[in-house]
Amino acid sequence: MATTNDPVTTTPRLGRYTIDPNRSSITFRSRHFVGLLPVKGTFAIRSGTIDVAEPLADSNLRVEVDAASFHTGNDQRDAHVRSATFLDTGRHPLITFVSDGVNTTTVSGTLTVRDVSRPVSLAIAGSEVAAETFTVRATTRVDRHDFGVTASRLMAGRHVDLTLDVTCVHR
Repeated sequence: MATTNDPVTTTPRLGRYTIDPNRSSITFRSRHFVGLLPVKGTFAIRSGTIDVAEPLADSNLRVEVDAASFHTGNDQRDAHVRSATFLDTGRHPLITFVSDGVNTTTVSGTLTVRDVSRPVSLAIAGSEVAAETFTVRATTRVDRHDFGVTASRLMAGRHVDLTLDVTCVHR
């Protein structure tokens, strides 16, 4: 994020950045119990890199998310979602996103959950650029059925709204 001493620009400087997991987060919202009750939670980013190129369309990114980091504050629900019924984190410990297109408003790419890969588009909701870092907020909606996570059709919400707040540090 920009500080009073850092010049703010509209795009980060060219080069490779690493995602700082300690200053980044993925939050989600969904509904359960026949869509009546909201569920909020988080995932932890394990690692990631972003290569900022000129033109911006040549940029790319890769993010790895720790599937077992699923957390809603309800231990019983969290354990059930981590089980083979939903995320099967024992067999599929990572959720990955690899970009195939970047512009100033959207990052498109492939999301892989449980070894099922599908195209996903992230809408960039905001960014702050400083000399050695940049922070981006992006959002998307994922249909869990697209990834083979189809258990509890009436109890668990089908769609998951994700918000990513990612801080990247120039290497």
